[in-house]
Formats: sequence, C-alpha cells, structure tokens
Amino acid sequence: MQWYIDVLKKYAVFDGRARRKEYWMFVLFNVIASIILSILDKILGLDFGSGSTSSSGWLSTIYSLAVLLPTIGVAIRRMHDTGRSGWWILINLIPCIGWIWFIVLAAQEGNAGDNQYGPDPKAAERFGGPGQTGPAEPGYPTV
Repeated sequence: MQWYIDVLKKYAVFDGRARRKEYWMFVLFNVIASIILSILDKILGLDFGSGSTSSSGWLSTIYSLAVLLPTIGVAIRRMHDTGRSGWWILINLIPCIGWIWFIVLAAQEGNAGDNQYGPDPKAAERFGGPGQTGPAEPGYPTV
C-alpha cells in the first residue's frame, strides 16, 4: 500500500526513476480499486447505460480521472529507470501489440547505477547503502 501512496504523492512528477516494484504495486492496487469501484457502480446503480454490457460508472470514471496523472508519471519514471525516454509510453497507442510491448519494457530490470534520468532508486539494496537492514541483492557487488 505504501508504494501506491508514494506514487500518488508524486502525482505530477515526470522526472526521475521508478523501480519495477513501485510501478507494478501501483498497477496492482489500481486494478483492485477499479474492480471494487466497478462493482460498487453496479450495486448502487451508478453505471452508464441500462444494459449489462456497461463496465464503467460514475465512481470508476471519477477514480480513473483522479489517477490519470499519477499513472502517466509512474509509467514515464519506469521508462526512465530502463534508460528509455518517457515518450515510450506512447507505444500503448499501437493497436493490438502496443500494450504488450509496453508490458515487456516495464517488466525489464532498471539500469544499475545512475543514468541520464537520475540516481538508481535501488542503489541502497544493490550496493549496500547506509541504513540498509539486510544483505545486498544477489549478483550485485557490495561496496
């Protein structure tokens, strides 16, 4: 839950880097919240249209608009962590395969060490930074 709240606090931050965990935990909580709100829309009769094919309603629409900027921001920061420009999020606009390609890009491990977009957000775990409670991540040198 802390990962979700941290992304919301940085709702309009489009520079810097976001770890895989930060991005995917935000996506997970976002999907759970959307499902719950869609169910509430159905129960409360706030869904659009009278047919059973309507999948959204007032609550889910308001929520989607509220998290639009944080979602774009964390996606851009995720691309920065992999060394790519934030413009790569526009790959989602390609029909059929765009979102699959974006998932592959977002699932890749970020660049170890600093890159042109900022310091490594995972550096404390990789290199045994100050205040670290556990051992460094396997496969990375401890300085």
